[in-house]
Amino acid sequence: MTVDPNQHDVFVLRQKIKLVINQYEFFLAAADGSTPGEPICFVEQKRFKFKEDIRFYLDQAKTMELLRIKARQRFDPRATYDITDEAGAKIGEIQKVFGKSLLRSTFRINDASGAELFISTEKNLWVALIRRAVGFIPYVENVADWLPIPYHFVFKRGDEILGQNTRQFGKLRDIYTIDMTADSARTIDRRLALALAVGQDALQAR
Repeated sequence: MTVDPNQHDVFVLRQKIKLVINQYEFFLAAADGSTPGEPICFVEQKRFKFKEDIRFYLDQAKTMELLRIKARQRFDPRATYDITDEAGAKIGEIQKVFGKSLLRSTFRINDASGAELFISTEKNLWVALIRRAVGFIPYVENVADWLPIPYHFVFKRGDEILGQNTRQFGKLRDIYTIDMTADSARTIDRRLALALAVGQDALQAR
């Protein structure tokens, strides 16, 4: 990346409005901590793939691929997604924790060898349950994602909070603030945090 995300702590992820494909833009956060500042990459989920394939590019012209998220399995609720860098070298994994995700979405982030780095889960159990319940209400389920229901994640290593992914309210499209300030020692590769933020939207068909 032209901008090294490992030198920064707060990012903004903005979904582009498209009917048949997920596209996103990443920015460094502006001084207020939530407004998009300098753009750092463009993300596109490949369409019509039997295995999920999400690619991060330097810009919308796709002049250089920076990261990739790719599923190992097809249509598996416990799927593992490999994260690779611009050279194709694996830098980590995203795993959906199926059992816990029945109540609130939970992801395990591993390093390149498969060792756990941290867990990311929806911040509030009751909000997660309400969001799921709304999805079963006739007619309402079609607009559930447009309702002002929080969709916030916390990143934790044991009891230690490392960061948060917070959905901004009142926006026509999904906009998230990824704040890794709590990981002051920068023990987590910021590229893994950015990949997870996209996965928490795209891999759940949001």
